[in-house]
Amino acid sequence: MSPAAGGRPRTVTVVGASLAGLYAARELRAQGFDGRLVVVGAEPHQPYDRPPLSKDFLTGTPDEARLALTDAEETAELAAEWLLGVRVRALDARARTLVLDDGRTLPSDGVVIATGASARRLPGPPLTGVYTLRTLDDARALRTALTTGSGPHRVVVIGGGFIGAETASSCVALGHDVTVVEAAPVPLAAPLGTEPALACAGLHAGAGVRLLTGVGVTALRSASRGTAAPDRVTSVELSDGRVLPADLVVVGIGATPNTDWLADSPLSLNDGVLCDDGCVTALPQVVAVGDVARAGGIRAEHWTNATQQPRVAVRNLLAGHTVETARPLPYFWSDQYGTRVQFAGRRREGDTVRVVEGALEDPGEGFLAVYERAGRTVAALAVGRSRPFMKLRRQLMADAGADPGTDISTGAGTSTDAETDGNADADTNTSTDYKAEPARI
Repeated sequence: MSPAAGGRPRTVTVVGASLAGLYAARELRAQGFDGRLVVVGAEPHQPYDRPPLSKDFLTGTPDEARLALTDAEETAELAAEWLLGVRVRALDARARTLVLDDGRTLPSDGVVIATGASARRLPGPPLTGVYTLRTLDDARALRTALTTGSGPHRVVVIGGGFIGAETASSCVALGHDVTVVEAAPVPLAAPLGTEPALACAGLHAGAGVRLLTGVGVTALRSASRGTAAPDRVTSVELSDGRVLPADLVVVGIGATPNTDWLADSPLSLNDGVLCDDGCVTALPQVVAVGDVARAGGIRAEHWTNATQQPRVAVRNLLAGHTVETARPLPYFWSDQYGTRVQFAGRRREGDTVRVVEGALEDPGEGFLAVYERAGRTVAALAVGRSRPFMKLRRQLMADAGADPGTDISTGAGTSTDAETDGNADADTNTSTDYKAEPARI
C-alpha cells in the first residue's frame, strides 16, 4: 500500500466506527483532507459513548439518544460515507484495497485502523443468562435481564476489574444480590499497586457486595430448557469447590484487540497492531489508534488514548511517514457505588505510595494518594477527592510535557473500549518497545 500520486491519499478508510474512529475522521477533515472519506463499522450503530454502558445505562439512564457521539449536522460536515453493520475481512496491501465480508472491495490509499477490542468470553457452549458488556447490544440485553422478573436476582460477576466493579455497582443500585469473583489475590493490583488496590476493593464490602479473590471459575452449571434455545445458567463452580447459585452471570475478564482480519496482511500483530510512537504501522499509509493499537510497545484501553492518538496518527498518515510522536499521560476513571476512582500517571513496582488526604483504611470517605520515585511524583490516585486530583493531574501532564487533549474530568468512565475506549478494564498491556520496520511487499 503506497500513497497516491502527489504524496497525499485520495481515499482514506477508517476501519471502526468507534470513538477513536470518529476522532480520526474529525482529524482528517480538520487537517485539510478533502478526498473521499469512508468509515466502516461492524456494528449497525453510529459512534456512541461506551463508558455509560456499565453505569447509568444499566440502571435506566441515559436513554440511547444521549449516548450518541455525533449528530446529523456534524455527520453532514464530515462528508463521509458510512458503511455500518459491515465487517472488513482483509487488508490487501498490494492491491491497496480492503475486502469487505460481503465480497465487495474498497480501494484505499490510506487506512486508519480503529477496530477496538472484543470482550473475552469463557470457554464452553453459550448459556442463557450469561452476559458480557462491551457493546450497546450487550448493554441492552443485560439491562433487560436486570430490570425484568420478580424479586432480586442472584448476580455473579466474574472479574474484579473496572468493568466488573462498575457492573456490580449498577446491579446493587437495582437491588440485586451480587457476588464478584476475581482470580487475582487483589483486584486492580496491576494498575494501582497492592495497598491502594486493597483500599479500592473495600468499596465492594461497603455496598454489601461479596468479593471472592484468589479463586477461579471451573465451570458454569446449567439446566436444560427442553427447547432448541441454549440451556440456562444456574450456578458458578469455583476452583476451590464452592458453588455459587446464579440467576445471571456477567463475564468481565478483559478484552482482546480485533485484529483477526489482519492475519494475512504485512502488519505486525502482537496483542494489537504494532506501530511506532506516532501510531504508524509497518505500512506508512496505515495507522492504528485506540484500543487496537500497540503504540511504542504499549496498548492502553483508555479514553484518553482513543481521543488523543488520532491527531498525531492522521498527521503522520497525511505526511506519508512519521513526523510527530505522542505519548499521552495515562489517565482512567471509574464510577463505583457512588464514588469516583481516578488514576493518572505511570506507576512502577517499587514506587512509594504516600497518602496526602484521607486514609486507605476508610475508602468510603475517600482518599488521595501519590506515587513517588526518586523524590518525584509520577502518578496519583483518588477515591472521591476529584478537585485536588485534577490539580495533581495537570501538574503531572505539565511535568511530562503531555498533550492535555480533551479535559474529561467531568465525564463518565474509562474507555470500554478502559478504547476504556469505553472503559474496557483500563488495563495497560506493555511489551518491549517496538520500532516499525517498512514491510516488504
